[in-house]
Formats: sequence, C-alpha cells, structure tokens
Amino acid sequence: MADSVLHAATAMLPEGWARDVRIAIRGGIVAAIDTGVPPQPADERCAILLPGLPNLHSHAFQRGMAGMAERRGPSADSFWTWRETMYRFVDTIDPDQLGAIAALAFMEMLETGFTRVGEFHYLHHDRDGRAFANPARMAEALAGAAAETGIALTLLPVFYAHGGFGGAAPGPAQCRFLSNVDSFARLRDASRDALAGLPDAVLGIAPHSLRAVTPEELRALGALAPEGPVHIHIAEQTREVEDCLAWSGARPVAWLLDHADVDARWCLVHATHMTDAETDALAASGAVAGLCPITEANLGDGLFPADRFVAAGGRYGLGSDSNVLIDAAEEMRLLEYGQRLLHRQRNLLAGPDTPHSGAAIYRAALDGGGAALGAASGIAVGQAADLVSLDADHPSLAEASGDAILDAWAFAAGRGAIDGVWRRGEQLVRGGRHRARAAIVARYRIVLRALTG
Repeated sequence: MADSVLHAATAMLPEGWARDVRIAIRGGIVAAIDTGVPPQPADERCAILLPGLPNLHSHAFQRGMAGMAERRGPSADSFWTWRETMYRFVDTIDPDQLGAIAALAFMEMLETGFTRVGEFHYLHHDRDGRAFANPARMAEALAGAAAETGIALTLLPVFYAHGGFGGAAPGPAQCRFLSNVDSFARLRDASRDALAGLPDAVLGIAPHSLRAVTPEELRALGALAPEGPVHIHIAEQTREVEDCLAWSGARPVAWLLDHADVDARWCLVHATHMTDAETDALAASGAVAGLCPITEANLGDGLFPADRFVAAGGRYGLGSDSNVLIDAAEEMRLLEYGQRLLHRQRNLLAGPDTPHSGAAIYRAALDGGGAALGAASGIAVGQAADLVSLDADHPSLAEASGDAILDAWAFAAGRGAIDGVWRRGEQLVRGGRHRARAAIVARYRIVLRALTG
C-alpha cells in the first residue's frame, strides 16, 4: 500500500505530458503511475506537476556574500577582483556558520524548483588553515544543512593544491582549501561517513581546476575515485586560457580532453571560452557542460557557445554557483537570453523535436544535471519522488498547456509560480515557502551579523 498518493491535473512525464496523473509513493520512491484517472478522496491534489531540477554546481558559503561585491573598486573590476572579496569573506567562517549559510541557500534552491544540489565543496580547514581532527568537519555542516532543509545532496569534495598552472605555490588566502593526494583520500573517506545519514546522497570528487592541480595529481585522483561524478572548473576566464597556453601550449579544454579520460562521469563547469574544435570535442566526449548563467553574468565571464554545443549533441545542466541569486527559472531564462544577445536571434536552444525554448532547456537540464550528479531525474517508477508543482492560477500561466507551460514559467512567471516542492514524497515547500523558512532565515541573520559586523 502506498504511503501517499499525489494527483496532478497535468504532469510532465518522461514520455511527455499527461492528464489526470495519479502517482503512488512508497518509502519516498515512485511506486506506480496511472494516467487518465480521476483523483480518489484521500489523494493530495495539484494542478501542474514537474520533476524537480538538479542544481549541478553550488558553493553554498558564497550565498553569505550575495550583493557584497557590487561596488566598483579603484581599478577595473573582474572575476579576479571578486575572488579577493570572496577570500576575505571566507576567512572567518566556522562550521556552524557554514551550516547556517548553506541551509539558507539549500532552502532557496528548493523554493525555486531545485531538488538536488551538487555542492562543489572546497572550504575544508579551520580558520588558521589547519585541518580539523575530523577532516570532513565542514562537509558534516553541509550534510546537516541538507538534512535540515530536505534537499538531496551530491557532495563534491574539492582537491586544491596550487595557486596557478604548473604547480605554482598557493597564496595565504587559499590555506583553508589545500590538500595533497594522501590528505584528500582521508577527506574523501571521511566525507562518505558524513553523508551516511542522508537518503540517496552521492559522493564524487572535484579537482578544482587545471590551475590548482598538476597533471600527476589529476592522474592520482582518477585512480582514487574510479566511480562517481568528477567535476572541474575550466575555461571560465580568458586569463585562465592565456595562462594555460603559456604553461602547456594548449587551451584548457583541449588539454584536459587530451590528458584525462573525460567521459559521461565528468562535468566541465563553465567551459565558457572554447574554440569550435574544443566545443565539438567536448560534445563528443559525453561529458556534461555545467552552466551557471546568473553567476557567469555577475562575474563578467562571457557566454558559453551553447548553440554550437547543442547542435553537436552536447549535454548540459544548470547550476547556481556563487548563489548571488538563486532562481531556477532565471538560470533557464538567462541561458537563452545570452544566446539571443550574442547571435541577435531568438529561440536558439529550441530544436525541431522540442520547439519550445523553455521545454528544451528544462529537459536538457534534467538530463545533463542528473547525469552530472549521479542521480537520474524525472517522474518515473523506481525513482525518488522529487516533484515540483506550479500554481495554475498564476496569471502568466493562464491558458498554457503542455510545453508552453515551461515557456511561461521560465520566461514570464519565474519563481512566483512555484507552489509546492516534494523531496522523496515529503512536501517541503507549500505556497512557495519552505516549511522551516522562518527559523532558517533567523539563524542566517545572526550569522551574517557576526561575519560582517
């Protein structure tokens, strides 16, 4: 017998949209799906039901500095000047404070339709740079925030050893991030223990970037983690490309594809600055491009060559990265709008099989994000009941049906259309608000006052 049953007037299933969909949930898993059937008296009802989106790239702690780096400095601002602001902010965060900031970020993700997060976690050590007695103490804080909010967690502990290409020495501001291969192995083992209490948590690894890992270390990491997701920042900034050329004679994406066994386990985060040949090669590799349009716009990174990548059969997913603004619909909208501004055309990410832009991006983000985070996405028997309902009374959704619903949500309604969110069949968000919002926000305010006062 099902633990609960949810009835949707219309739902987005893997095979397409269906009406009068009755979903039985047992132990947090979809046990049965019936279509074209009326609701039963005990069923919980919703109007429009979608699968929850994966957020494939987050640095949760950076939610605490949202809005703090928008003041012009004495010289030209860039990613690199922003990074100095980030280093100053991260310098004093302790595990409890990290947990409070992460809880706010994870709560906001759920409220906008993300139900799983890939946490690219590199804040490992104490404030003086020394390792905690438990090397996964900070990872435990993240796991605690996931448990508190209910979001699914793919934890990606980061290997970070150097301050630049070719094994350059790290700077003092990076001391809280650093590992060698042996200490990282201990960190990864301890991180597995930190996830033990979370349902369907996934553990991967993340060499931070080609700036922060040598070729020898990259090979050692591959041997250390023969299974599970592998994520890496790459080609986010033009200076990074120039430095990589100076070091190796090759561009970052080309170098990685030539020197690592990049396949469907991998997620290349940003990959903003690629040649046509790199773009085609990345698509052919099966790896997922991790795109974070809000952050990439905020930092002035540039625009990913999405039109060519998609035409070449490339897979991509969406992430919130710096968490300067957490909004799944806005990530979708900005991805398409960036391409429109670049090419001065419209509906560039749609295609013959999926002519609706919102639907094309949503389905791509489900597929690519699920692959990148090691957990399939979609409403299907045997999968976690991670679900999002939209408010059919929202004016921007009036008269929309099928894939036009996703267009209206992404390009017009935005997060205001989110009604309910379920994770493993448990409703965490109702009326657009997380059930623990008041307590999470109150604790966050106290922490932020302590960090910035």
